[in-house]
Amino acid sequence: MKKALFVITAATAALALAGPVVAGTEGSEKHGQGHAPHWSYGGAGGPEHWGNLKSEFAACKGTQQSPINIQTQEALGAKLTKIKFDWKDSALNIKNNGHTIQANYDKGSSIEVNGDKFDLLQYHFHAPSEHALNGKLYDMEVHFVHKAANGALAVIGVFFKEGAENTALKTVWSNMPTSEGEKKVAGVTISAKDLLPANTSKYYHYMGSLTTPPCNEVVNWYVLESPIEASKAQVKTLADLFTINNRPVQPLNRRFVLTSDE
Repeated sequence: MKKALFVITAATAALALAGPVVAGTEGSEKHGQGHAPHWSYGGAGGPEHWGNLKSEFAACKGTQQSPINIQTQEALGAKLTKIKFDWKDSALNIKNNGHTIQANYDKGSSIEVNGDKFDLLQYHFHAPSEHALNGKLYDMEVHFVHKAANGALAVIGVFFKEGAENTALKTVWSNMPTSEGEKKVAGVTISAKDLLPANTSKYYHYMGSLTTPPCNEVVNWYVLESPIEASKAQVKTLADLFTINNRPVQPLNRRFVLTSDE
């Protein structure tokens, strides 16, 4: 039986970004004596404690949190348009913020999805993946973080599976700081398009949150179904650097996951 159509666009959830943190651009404040534990991916500052670490993180206990487990058979077919990518090359400005490797992107790149335009700010990585597909975590996931003029956020998630060496990833990995810090790499450019699968028409859309504190529920998520490849050594490079940097999947609660009809 054909599933009912249920269409949600970013325009219907034009939420302003609250605070300076944008999906993985978290600062690296230190845990000093007499202060609450800094958030982390384990121990006293781990994900199960984020909402209690400080009042600014209260949203981490919300009902529209990310990531989620995407059950493909339960996703609702909807009249979602193809994502229009207008991504240009960028100088390599790379950062190790203590939780991930992040490439800050030059101005001038954007996407248009379901009639809304979002400017690309940065992309960063998680290993293993944060989103699951039918209960399966992939080896790695990259998040492309975008922001609209009205403050709404859109993040595109792309899965990595172990396979051939990824040339675009090699450029980032060979220049990344191995300790906290940021650097601009003279004469080196990156292309976000090189980290997209050949097929970008099939994706899953839902309303969610930042996957790091303060976990604001302000994100239009677009998770592409088709993965790309990275070598075992490339996946290990990130995993060795951060051990683990993925938040466990969160309850879907009363939300819907939409999928593009093909």
